[in-house]
Amino acid sequence: MNLAEARSTLASLRPALEDFLVVRADLAELRADLESTGHSRFGGLADAKALEARLFSDLEHFAADGVQVKGFAPLLLDFPGERDGDPVLWCWLEGDADIDWYHRVDTGFAGRRPV
Repeated sequence: MNLAEARSTLASLRPALEDFLVVRADLAELRADLESTGHSRFGGLADAKALEARLFSDLEHFAADGVQVKGFAPLLLDFPGERDGDPVLWCWLEGDADIDWYHRVDTGFAGRRPV
């Protein structure tokens, strides 16, 4: 996919990404609460397991859209594509407003360059 297609895919995923970040934060607080006090406003152990299942389901949904999930916290997504005929990964990191980076397939995050 080209950069415009990657950005379009990101835009279509944006609501699911925002939900993912909320669920991930809820799970982190739930786990911390259970560990420190044994109870949480987010529920108990069964609720933690449900949130974990939700996160894994979301990650599978992203992958089904052709996105490579490279990181969970922070969320790091790569969108396979081409730039000037060369295979690249369009790179989005949690907190980025858009896809503003890419890297060669063989260099990973360390090889990121601005688009």
